[in-house]
Amino acid sequence: ERGAPFVLCGANHNPAGMLIGVDGNYNQARRFDAQIAASKPTHKRMWAEIVRSKVEQQAAVIEATGGNPTPLTTMLNKIKSGDPDNIEAQAARLYWTQLMGKDFRRDQNAGGINSLLNYGYTILRACTARSVIAAGLHPTISLFHSNANNPMRLVDDLMEPFRPMADLKVWQLAQEDETELQPNTKRALVHVMYDDMQTDAGATPVMTCIQRLATSLVQVYLGERNNLDTPLPSLPIDLVSHHIND
Repeated sequence: ERGAPFVLCGANHNPAGMLIGVDGNYNQARRFDAQIAASKPTHKRMWAEIVRSKVEQQAAVIEATGGNPTPLTTMLNKIKSGDPDNIEAQAARLYWTQLMGKDFRRDQNAGGINSLLNYGYTILRACTARSVIAAGLHPTISLFHSNANNPMRLVDDLMEPFRPMADLKVWQLAQEDETELQPNTKRALVHVMYDDMQTDAGATPVMTCIQRLATSLVQVYLGERNNLDTPLPSLPIDLVSHHIND
C-alpha cells in the first residue's frame, strides 16, 4: 500500500521473487495507451540512450577504481539507434576484465562475487520495478529486452544504467575480502539504493535517479520531452572509500 517493493528470499537466503503494488498511478490508462502506441524508432532511440548511459557509468566505475576508462569512453561514439552493433556487449566484456580481472566470468549460477552481483541486481530490479509501476508504465512492454518468458522486460531495460553502482559496491566488498553473501554484505548492497549519483540537479540517491528515469520515459511517450533523464557519467569518489558496514 505504501509503494515499497518486497523481496522474497528462499531457504538459502538468496532472492527468489518480489511483490510490487499494481495500483500506483491514477493516470495509468492514458500512459499505457501512450506506451503501446510508441513507435519502433522511438524505442530504438531510447535504448541507445540507455546503452550510452550504462557505458558512461561503467567508465566512471573503472576510473573510480583506479583503471583507465578511455577504452570504454571511445565506444560511446559507436552507439547507434537500437545499438545494432551490440556495443553494450562489447563494452561489458572489456568492463568486467578491467574491474574484476582477466579470470573473472559473469555467471548467474556461481557463488562468490557472482552471488553478490546477483543479490545487488535483485535489489536494483525490485527498486526499478516499483518505479516503473509508480510511473504508470506496463513492465512487460519493453524498449529492447524481448524474452517472451520475462514479464519484467521494461524493468530490465531501465535498470541497466544503474548496474555499475552495484558493481562498484561488490568491488569494494571484494577489496575487503568479503565475497560471500552474509548479513553485512547484504546490508551494504541494499544501501547502494541510497548512494548518490551525479545529475543535472546535483547529487541524487540511486533510487531517486531510477524514479526520474521512469518518469522521463513516460514524458517521452506523451510527447512532453525528447530525451531520457539519465544520471551524469560520474560517481562521487567517496563511494570508493565507504566501509562495507556504512
